[in-house]
Amino acid sequence: MRARAGWNAVGVALFALMAFPVFWMVSTAFKPDDQINSITPTWFPLHPTIAHFRAALDRPYFWTDVKNSVIVVLVTVVIAIALAFLAAVALAKYRFTGRGVFIVLMIGIQMLPQAGLIIPLFVVLRRYGQVNTLTGVIFTYMTFVLPFSVWTLRGFLLGIPRELEEAAMVDGSSRLGAFVKILLPLVAPGLVATSIFAFITSWNEYIFARILLNDGSKQTATVWLSYFTGTSRHTDWGGLMAGSTLIAIPVIVFFLLVQRKIAFGLTAGAVKA
Repeated sequence: MRARAGWNAVGVALFALMAFPVFWMVSTAFKPDDQINSITPTWFPLHPTIAHFRAALDRPYFWTDVKNSVIVVLVTVVIAIALAFLAAVALAKYRFTGRGVFIVLMIGIQMLPQAGLIIPLFVVLRRYGQVNTLTGVIFTYMTFVLPFSVWTLRGFLLGIPRELEEAAMVDGSSRLGAFVKILLPLVAPGLVATSIFAFITSWNEYIFARILLNDGSKQTATVWLSYFTGTSRHTDWGGLMAGSTLIAIPVIVFFLLVQRKIAFGLTAGAVKA
């Protein structure tokens, strides 16, 4: 009992540590400026206000940049999941020359620091006229979303017995029919889990979008948030926290809707590697 209580206490402490920045962001978004800039910090807003949210919504390019983020994220997720699923099926169900090398290279790509890819990607995209375009950002996001998606879906597919497809084909179903009726429904939770993680990764990305997009009408929501910052005395902390809260809402909503499928997909995909 004491050991269990100790682990529960550790879990609660870790949860509080991770949740505190989110709490402070939301709390600050509702505080008036005098309370935000006060020398003595307060946990909760004494006189809650929504003025910062109104200012954030009225700020130039808010809705445009949110629309850009939605376009970039949705296109990235759809293309990445479609390609990753086909690649994962090939890696999990078939044996071909260079399969092991391909898997090792895919893992190696995930180990590379993303910041180290900024300069080579920028040079390549500029050569093909993709700097300051949403398509260039989409191609860039694919470089780190696609390997992760392939690896995750491969682990999930390895947990599906080949005998299920063979039994369907024995019963008269074609290979395509067995794929659609047997394999695709079983891998659906993995597709949902992987797509949500790809969505969160793409939605929260800042560095590549900041480097590649210079026009305010073509930037993403995370880049839009950076314009609230300035010198230590001129940063609009209330607007920044309100804008961050607004930008975080889509991620929270998607996570709440599919949290059970995310957990199931991860555990099922971790059966074999």
